[in-house]
Amino acid sequence: MSSQRQETVRRLTAPDIAARKGGVPIVCLTAYTAPMAELLDDHCDLMLVGDSVGMVVHGLPNTVGVTLEMMILHGQAVMRTAKKAMVVIDMPFGSYEGAPEIAYANAARLMKETGAQAVKVEAGATVVHTVDYLIKRGIPVMGHVGLRPQAVLVDGAFKAKGKARDEREAILADAKATAEAGAFAVVVEGVAEGLAREITQAIDVPTIGIGASAGCDGQILVTDDMLGLFDWTPKFVRRYGDLRGEISRAVANYADDVRQRRFPGPAEIYFAKAG
Repeated sequence: MSSQRQETVRRLTAPDIAARKGGVPIVCLTAYTAPMAELLDDHCDLMLVGDSVGMVVHGLPNTVGVTLEMMILHGQAVMRTAKKAMVVIDMPFGSYEGAPEIAYANAARLMKETGAQAVKVEAGATVVHTVDYLIKRGIPVMGHVGLRPQAVLVDGAFKAKGKARDEREAILADAKATAEAGAFAVVVEGVAEGLAREITQAIDVPTIGIGASAGCDGQILVTDDMLGLFDWTPKFVRRYGDLRGEISRAVANYADDVRQRRFPGPAEIYFAKAG
């Protein structure tokens, strides 16, 4: 059945996503593991192997400590079960901000070793040239403007952006430059709602909002936040589940059954054959 599905389902590509500008909103979520990617695949247009994996899976305080090796490991896991959705992989902090040649080598390694269809970079004035450089050499790029998690050490915390006029103008300029450099889509994170709409109207490629506006061309959330796996979630997250509570209840029931010797029971035990 799985081999038949591989033959009949065509994976979405960067041009497919780019063509959705102004159309049916693009559904995006993060994925870091094979089981989760398989669950999300039928519902998502795009799955992001985000560097948020450092915080969500590895318990890091921010994304700065994420490495290429970590992104490759999780990218490979996702690609083992994702068949329909486009898969984009984050370039981690320090892997693309320097010389474009180094960024290309790192991006090429990510794509070769994972099979992902594109990379994502946190765009800014110093990165636009690199976006152009990568695209001209066959690597589709998704940009990311507004709140840039990899800049947390400069900002001091994860802070919403675009409230002041000069900041709004800088973010809008970053988005325009990233789109003009050839990015097939731009993530807009943690910005004032009006600015997100302005960016969406100003650029010719889809915007993917997170803490931005319903007026963006698509939306993305960290899946674990959306499923309620953490006590605290950002303001912009809507919880669609309470998996933290479900897991806690399941584990408590298991622990009680073990302590009361109710598990394993006859249904979970192997018996010797008669004779």
